[in-house]
Amino acid sequence: MADSRQYAARLAIDYPAQLDRMTTFLRFVWIIPIAIILGLITGSGETITNTVFLNESGEVVRRTRDTAGGLVSGLAVATALMIIFVQLYPRWWFDFARELTRFGYRVGAYLFLLTDQYPSTVEEQSVHLNLDYPDVKTDLNRWMPLVKWLLAIPHYVVLFFLGIGAVLAAIIAWFAILITGQYPRGLFDFIVGVGRWGLRVNAYAFLLVTDQYPPFNMR
Repeated sequence: MADSRQYAARLAIDYPAQLDRMTTFLRFVWIIPIAIILGLITGSGETITNTVFLNESGEVVRRTRDTAGGLVSGLAVATALMIIFVQLYPRWWFDFARELTRFGYRVGAYLFLLTDQYPSTVEEQSVHLNLDYPDVKTDLNRWMPLVKWLLAIPHYVVLFFLGIGAVLAAIIAWFAILITGQYPRGLFDFIVGVGRWGLRVNAYAFLLVTDQYPPFNMR
């Protein structure tokens, strides 16, 4: 099994000594503006375009319906193509993907009540996420992007159930914070662990920064 301490994707979140009850109570309201910004940047979801073709008399002769994925899926496909065909992962491309991932995790940490700090688009804050920049020709097999998404299927299954558990843990933590002002340490570590696991899978299957198979643990 891979040593998670040396894995190319690492996540740590500072444990808060005290959390604000009011911002916790209204978290789903406070997060709306930054969630909209993240959604606009990533282009989450699909863009659906309906095209209608008319003849000279104005009658409809054909309709088409096209869909386009968001920025995140587009980045994954483009990165895979660069690695496969030119064995290249431009540093600026990697930096953009890393910073976008960091921003997404700051928003996620705020949503799951792990911090009171409103997500910054620039500062690291309490969410420490690192990705190692790969040397494509020596660290990556150019053909692996074709199958990584398939090899990661067992992780998708596990993360589905862990994700449900993380949501339930956050709900319990919400009540605990309102009563005590503190995040139960066990629940905090569990949610961070799920995020860490998801990050490693993302780094392997979609960010494509490593060929090292993700470990099945949250450490």
